[in-house]
Amino acid sequence: MEIRSRVSGITIAGLSKTYRGGQVKALDQVSLEIHPGEAFGIIGPNGAGKTTLVGCLLGLLRPDSGTIALDGMAPDDLAVKRVTGYLPERLVLDRWMTGAGFLAYHHALAGLPAATRRADCEAAFARVGLEAAAGAQRVARYSRGMLQRLGFAQALLGSPRLLFLDEPISGVDPAGVMLFRRILGELAASGATVILNSHQLAEVERVCTRVVFVQQGRITSTSTVRAGAAEARVLRVRLSAHAGMPDPARLAEIAAAAGAGYRATAPPDARFSVADDAGATRLLAALLAAGVPVVEAGPEEGRLERLFTAPGGGGR
Repeated sequence: MEIRSRVSGITIAGLSKTYRGGQVKALDQVSLEIHPGEAFGIIGPNGAGKTTLVGCLLGLLRPDSGTIALDGMAPDDLAVKRVTGYLPERLVLDRWMTGAGFLAYHHALAGLPAATRRADCEAAFARVGLEAAAGAQRVARYSRGMLQRLGFAQALLGSPRLLFLDEPISGVDPAGVMLFRRILGELAASGATVILNSHQLAEVERVCTRVVFVQQGRITSTSTVRAGAAEARVLRVRLSAHAGMPDPARLAEIAAAAGAGYRATAPPDARFSVADDAGATRLLAALLAAGVPVVEAGPEEGRLERLFTAPGGGGR
């Protein structure tokens, strides 16, 4: 069955997986539906079962019970494999190969046309920000960030409609992070289904439309987020309790003059919305200039971070 031109919806029902003869329960009755064309995030503490879940979705692990269907097919169906890309967290590459040789090898394994192999691999290098000269270098000479880009390039070969990314920006510099973010945006626009497993919560919140929190093998929370939204940052400003809280109208006036927004006061904290770091700096300078007794300031934790710090969320 050919599904290369379509995206893949995923249905998981009652999925359980144990290790050590049933002594360790990695997944416990997980049921979930991932919609076609969705950018879907999986987060949770270490040992929660996230990697096991991804392994089952890829057909690399066999669950003890439950079912997984991708457009009605099993994860290890060849029709599914043909449209699947995968970037693992721990890259184990053949260090003796050149970068170009590595990509060409995987291009051939994917059954892609030999006539376009060189052009496809060169385009993949350019897409992930690797210089053409890096193609002639042995993988053993690649930096951590270069290896990650090479792995991403391999995962993108053949324009997969289902893409699994496990900690994709680990070891990548800021320019690479922005590049990966742009590529994920392009994939979302093309209708590809992306599954992202990461501890980089800010990036998950930025690129995913929906996120599940996994703990002790169960999905304990599902959150819908606005992928790519240019939301204002929330700045928490702690004020001196001894000086008394300033009038909210006065705080709103100062914030507006600094190009920020006043949100609320919950003594001893006041919260403001700022566009970026420069906006936060302007706001703090304006508050200090107006004599507001600022003690400290910092970003408000994001909604995904709060999942880790909530009771039972695995945070410390």
